Amino acid sequence: MKTVNIYTDGACRGNPGDGGWGVLIKYENTSKEIYGGEKNTTNNKMELKAAIEGLKALNESCIVNLTTDSKYVMQGITSWIDNWKKNNWKNSSKKDVKNKDLWLSLEKHVSKHEVKWFWVKGHSGHEENEIADTLANKGIDQL
Repeated sequence: MKTVNIYTDGACRGNPGDGGWGVLIKYENTSKEIYGGEKNTTNNKMELKAAIEGLKALNESCIVNLTTDSKYVMQGITSWIDNWKKNNWKNSSKKDVKNKDLWLSLEKHVSKHEVKWFWVKGHSGHEENEIADTLANKGIDQL
Protein backbone atom coordinates (compact mmCIF):
# COMPACT_ATOMS: atom_id res chain seq x y z
CA MET A 1 0.00 0.00 0.00
CA LYS A 2 1.24 3.49 -0.87
CA THR A 3 2.08 5.91 1.92
CA VAL A 4 0.78 9.43 1.28
CA ASN A 5 1.24 12.57 3.37
CA ILE A 6 -1.69 14.98 3.47
CA TYR A 7 -1.54 18.45 5.04
CA THR A 8 -4.85 20.26 5.55
CA ASP A 9 -6.05 23.65 6.70
CA GLY A 10 -9.24 25.65 6.84
CA ALA A 11 -9.68 29.41 7.02
CA CYS A 12 -12.55 31.80 7.53
CA ARG A 13 -12.84 35.58 7.22
CA GLY A 14 -15.38 36.16 9.91
CA ASN A 15 -16.78 33.15 11.75
CA PRO A 16 -19.22 32.63 10.15
CA GLY A 17 -18.05 34.25 6.96
CA ASP A 18 -16.37 33.44 3.68
CA GLY A 19 -14.28 30.32 4.17
CA GLY A 20 -11.73 28.23 2.36
CA TRP A 21 -10.02 24.88 2.65
CA GLY A 22 -6.60 23.87 1.37
CA VAL A 23 -4.83 20.55 0.96
CA LEU A 24 -1.26 19.62 0.09
CA ILE A 25 -0.83 15.96 -0.88
CA LYS A 26 2.67 14.51 -1.10
CA TYR A 27 3.58 11.11 -2.50
CA GLU A 28 7.22 10.22 -3.11
CA ASN A 29 8.62 13.10 -5.19
CA THR A 30 5.29 14.51 -6.34
CA SER A 31 2.86 16.90 -4.75
CA LYS A 32 -0.65 18.08 -5.54
CA GLU A 33 -2.44 21.16 -4.25
CA ILE A 34 -6.22 21.45 -4.07
CA TYR A 35 -8.46 24.09 -2.54
CA GLY A 36 -11.97 25.47 -2.52
CA GLY A 37 -14.22 27.89 -0.73
CA GLU A 38 -17.74 28.50 0.52
CA LYS A 39 -19.70 31.56 1.48
CA ASN A 40 -21.28 31.91 4.94
CA THR A 41 -19.45 29.04 6.59
CA THR A 42 -17.35 28.45 9.71
CA ASN A 43 -13.70 27.74 10.38
CA ASN A 44 -14.53 24.29 11.79
CA LYS A 45 -16.50 23.37 8.68
CA MET A 46 -13.57 24.38 6.49
CA GLU A 47 -11.12 22.36 8.62
CA LEU A 48 -13.38 19.30 8.21
CA LYS A 49 -13.85 19.93 4.49
CA ALA A 50 -10.07 20.09 3.98
CA ALA A 51 -9.58 16.64 5.54
CA ILE A 52 -12.52 15.21 3.57
CA GLU A 53 -11.33 16.64 0.25
CA GLY A 54 -7.77 15.46 0.85
CA LEU A 55 -8.92 11.90 1.41
CA LYS A 56 -11.41 12.06 -1.49
CA ALA A 57 -8.56 13.00 -3.84
CA LEU A 58 -6.89 9.60 -3.36
CA ASN A 59 -7.67 7.06 -6.09
CA GLU A 60 -6.89 3.97 -4.04
CA SER A 61 -6.59 2.83 -0.43
CA CYS A 62 -3.43 4.24 1.13
CA ILE A 63 -1.58 4.59 4.37
CA VAL A 64 -2.20 8.27 5.06
CA ASN A 65 -0.26 10.51 7.42
CA LEU A 66 -2.75 13.36 7.80
CA THR A 67 -1.47 16.53 9.44
CA THR A 68 -3.89 19.20 10.61
CA ASP A 69 -3.69 22.25 12.86
CA SER A 70 -7.25 21.57 14.03
CA LYS A 71 -7.56 19.74 17.35
CA TYR A 72 -11.32 19.83 16.71
CA VAL A 73 -10.94 17.64 13.60
CA MET A 74 -8.29 15.33 15.03
CA GLN A 75 -9.97 14.73 18.38
CA GLY A 76 -13.41 14.56 16.83
CA ILE A 77 -12.54 11.77 14.40
CA THR A 78 -10.18 9.83 16.69
CA SER A 79 -12.11 9.94 19.97
CA TRP A 80 -15.32 11.96 20.20
CA ILE A 81 -17.20 10.43 17.25
CA ASP A 82 -17.77 7.04 18.92
CA ASN A 83 -19.60 8.65 21.85
CA TRP A 84 -21.54 10.96 19.54
CA LYS A 85 -22.82 7.92 17.65
CA LYS A 86 -23.64 6.06 20.89
CA ASN A 87 -25.53 9.12 22.15
CA ASN A 88 -27.57 9.62 18.96
CA TRP A 89 -25.33 12.48 17.79
CA LYS A 90 -25.59 14.42 21.03
CA ASN A 91 -22.50 15.94 22.63
CA SER A 92 -21.62 15.79 26.32
CA SER A 93 -23.94 18.76 26.92
CA LYS A 94 -26.83 16.77 25.38
CA LYS A 95 -26.92 19.18 22.42
CA ASP A 96 -26.88 18.16 18.77
CA VAL A 97 -23.36 17.66 17.43
CA LYS A 98 -22.55 20.44 14.98
CA ASN A 99 -21.48 19.50 11.46
CA LYS A 100 -22.87 15.95 11.68
CA ASP A 101 -23.01 15.69 7.87
CA LEU A 102 -19.33 16.53 7.59
CA TRP A 103 -18.36 14.16 10.40
CA LEU A 104 -20.21 11.33 8.64
CA SER A 105 -18.48 12.17 5.37
CA LEU A 106 -15.06 12.30 7.03
CA GLU A 107 -15.69 8.97 8.76
CA LYS A 108 -16.68 7.39 5.43
CA HIS A 109 -13.51 8.60 3.70
CA VAL A 110 -11.25 7.69 6.64
CA SER A 111 -12.62 4.12 6.54
CA LYS A 112 -11.16 3.62 3.03
CA HIS A 113 -7.61 4.21 4.24
CA GLU A 114 -5.25 3.55 7.11
CA VAL A 115 -5.09 7.08 8.53
CA LYS A 116 -2.60 8.27 11.14
CA TRP A 117 -3.42 11.72 12.52
CA PHE A 118 -0.87 14.38 13.42
CA TRP A 119 -1.42 17.81 14.92
CA VAL A 120 0.79 20.86 14.40
CA LYS A 121 0.41 24.32 15.81
CA GLY A 122 -0.98 26.62 13.13
CA HIS A 123 1.04 29.61 11.91
CA SER A 124 4.17 28.27 13.58
CA GLY A 125 6.39 27.97 10.52
CA HIS A 126 5.58 24.33 9.66
CA GLU A 127 6.27 24.47 5.90
CA GLU A 128 3.50 22.18 4.66
CA ASN A 129 0.93 23.64 7.06
CA GLU A 130 1.79 27.11 5.80
CA ILE A 131 1.23 25.92 2.22
CA ALA A 132 -2.15 24.43 3.20
CA ASP A 133 -3.04 27.75 4.86
CA THR A 134 -2.11 29.67 1.70
CA LEU A 135 -4.29 27.30 -0.33
CA ALA A 136 -7.22 27.77 2.08
CA ASN A 137 -6.93 31.52 1.61
CA LYS A 138 -6.85 31.04 -2.18
CA GLY A 139 -10.13 29.20 -1.75
CA ILE A 140 -11.62 32.30 -0.13
CA ASP A 141 -10.09 34.65 -2.70
CA GLN A 142 -11.76 32.79 -5.59
CA LEU A 143 -15.27 33.31 -4.17
